[in-house]
Amino acid sequence: MAEAENGWANPAPAGLVALAMACFVFYALFTGKVEGSCVGLMGIWLLGGFVVQLSVGLIELREGNTTGGNVFTFFSAFFMLVTGLELVFKYFAAIHGWQFDPHIDGWAWLPLAISLVLWTPAYFKSPLIMSLLVVVLDVALMIVALKDLGVLAASWGPIAGNLLLVSGILGLYMAAAIVTNTAYGRNVFPMPGPLAK
Repeated sequence: MAEAENGWANPAPAGLVALAMACFVFYALFTGKVEGSCVGLMGIWLLGGFVVQLSVGLIELREGNTTGGNVFTFFSAFFMLVTGLELVFKYFAAIHGWQFDPHIDGWAWLPLAISLVLWTPAYFKSPLIMSLLVVVLDVALMIVALKDLGVLAASWGPIAGNLLLVSGILGLYMAAAIVTNTAYGRNVFPMPGPLAK
């Protein structure tokens, strides 16, 4: 894991930290650690994550990483930008009493969750920690989509929140391992091998 001599260095750690931030704030919201009145601020944090993940996705695509580049790019758009703007909108809607049908969120998240599930086997060639992160994220996003659709009860929110926290922690570990192991040129943070060769 040496530093890149030609081209760009691996941007994935920045994208993983942005993902972890999003997972942590959704964990806090879905498990009741924060009040719903925080959604405006939460939206702004997600907008910051958009900048990071879009940059990471484009660099990864440029470097030939089809899986990571595409996932970071669509996460930047939907998990970060759209959700961030939507949370700011919901904050003002609550203040002003605007009415809207929130089930559209479920319809929007469903194809995103399904895409991630269908792309998950590509992550089985990544280190085990990354594979686990994506599998846990798959389950969390499906719960969120089905909850937003009204198929699952709101009581599933804390389950999704806890799964998102696990994904966030795994993302932080991956980011730390990539940065530290690259800096030292050896495995300071253990990185178990992939599930598939």
